[in-house]
Amino acid sequence: MTARLRLEKKGRGGKSVTVVDGLPENGPYLSELAGALKKACATGGTVRGGSIELSGDVRDRLRPLLLARGLVVKG
Repeated sequence: MTARLRLEKKGRGGKSVTVVDGLPENGPYLSELAGALKKACATGGTVRGGSIELSGDVRDRLRPLLLARGLVVKG
């Protein structure tokens, strides 16, 4: 499984949001993963569709957390 990280600013009032894409569309798994990532990065976020959105630019913090869960990280 490959998780893709990207930073979005467009349409968000100038605020940056880190988006984690390419995850399985499994509701309970995404909710648990989002909760763990938000807690580890000390930031807010949500699950939208098959992706997780976290407030701010937290890509550097996310990479080791996703690798520890056995996901391949790109971006």
